Amino acid sequence: MLNRVVVAPSGFKESLSAQAAADAIAAGVRRVLPHAGIDLIPLVDGGEGTAVALSAATGGRLVALPATGPLGERIGTHFALLGGGDTAVVEMAAVAGLSLVPRSLRDPGATTTYGVGELIRTALGTGVRRVLVGCGDSGTCDGGAGALQALGARLLDADGFELPRGGRELLRLARIDPSGLDPRLGNVELLVACNPYNVLCGERGVARVFGPQKGATPAQVEELSEALENWARVLNRDLPAGGTDLRLDPGTGASGGLGAGLAALGARLLPRFDVLLDHLDLDARLARADLVVTAEGALDRQTPRGKVPAEVARRAKRHGRPVLALAGTLGEGAHEVPGIDACHGILPAPMALAEALLRAAELLTDATERALRMILLGARLPAQAAAADVSGTHRPSSVR
Repeated sequence: MLNRVVVAPSGFKESLSAQAAADAIAAGVRRVLPHAGIDLIPLVDGGEGTAVALSAATGGRLVALPATGPLGERIGTHFALLGGGDTAVVEMAAVAGLSLVPRSLRDPGATTTYGVGELIRTALGTGVRRVLVGCGDSGTCDGGAGALQALGARLLDADGFELPRGGRELLRLARIDPSGLDPRLGNVELLVACNPYNVLCGERGVARVFGPQKGATPAQVEELSEALENWARVLNRDLPAGGTDLRLDPGTGASGGLGAGLAALGARLLPRFDVLLDHLDLDARLARADLVVTAEGALDRQTPRGKVPAEVARRAKRHGRPVLALAGTLGEGAHEVPGIDACHGILPAPMALAEALLRAAELLTDATERALRMILLGARLPAQAAAADVSGTHRPSSVR
């Protein structure tokens, strides 16, 4: 009997927030299991919705303010003060996220994290002891240079002139003058919640892996890769981060290299789920579930590399709980994510991306209903059929 269902999805990028995804799944569960208890745990990975989710989970509050957006314009944004008052959460996506960059203007060589530095600077004025920066869903590839500029660092070319904002400008970087950095940085613990698989440079560097997703052409990818190599070289020389290799250490490539820039200021780069999920009591809630439903925009070979469904599945399996994963698309490797027992694409038929994004909540609700009805059908099959696989091997099913 499915008496208690835990719904623990990520958001669907540029479509549904984690809360909206959780609500849509819950609606589908109620169609099939109207009397089941549903525990909604919308999960954040440092990207969109992080500040809102953590402020709500801890009884904190949002602080609204204007700041510089990724294209250099002034936008309305926010950061969170968590319950207890000693921690501020700066969500980089709220001020430099990809969703803030119109598709026709996407050029990761031009966008900036300057607004992230402005939010950190404002948070420093609240008297907190800790500033947690959530990385994810970025529309930038400037290595965190803009954030450092907003916090008072001067980035200089060979003639001593300050560089304009944007990642491609780092090709001309010759020296960093840190003398104007906000002195309050020394009075707080600066933490970065990031995906440790992301590194700044090299063949798996952030420009090569994520640049195309942010609008970079092949030529721009090479330009940005070269610019970030120079950025890492100058950072390691002028702002050495206590033995951290700002080029290749885990997390340095987070949010277009923001991880590296903040690490140069003394920030600790931490695996995002270790930092973020402790506020949600996730493990105890998974242990009480009869079924765990998670979701994300895409399920594929990248999912085990720090994505929400893989983390939910890993933790659920500690308690022997079955896991169903829903996704906008099922890519190569979707059936091989450890801990996921069945996966289900939400599209009932081929459709244009714009339509799928617009109808995402409806599609997710309907897909949840279809998947649960298949689960209940399977539960009614004779025991001999359920025990047909005597090899001891297991492969997640795909319910389409």
